[in-house]
Amino acid sequence: MAVCKTCLLIDDNYIDNFVTKKIIENSNFVENIVLARSASEAIEMMKNGTLYPDVIFLDVRMPIMGGFEFLEEFNKIDVDKENIRIFMLSSSLDPIDLKKSTGNKYITQFILKPLTQKTLEDIFK
Repeated sequence: MAVCKTCLLIDDNYIDNFVTKKIIENSNFVENIVLARSASEAIEMMKNGTLYPDVIFLDVRMPIMGGFEFLEEFNKIDVDKENIRIFMLSSSLDPIDLKKSTGNKYITQFILKPLTQKTLEDIFK
């Protein structure tokens, strides 16, 4: 049974998106999964009203606009931020990234890649 209607994956890496999408699909926690290969693409979809995610899995390091730049732009757009949970999903072991994510009011949790079934169960319980 789905717990969340729409999940947005923001990652520039095709393989990471593919693997994460499969794990989420197999979990049955989400009705709809939307992929964005860039943070700016995701911002545009939310700005123009074509996307209302409940959950966002956000990569930290991406070209042009990284995860933290996404959060700056996310802060500026008119969406119901109160009902969107954002999980920073990254392979970064940089303590600065962890500290920045912990200090960000929009980040629910910092998760190291790869996303696992167990992590999803913990998120959606």
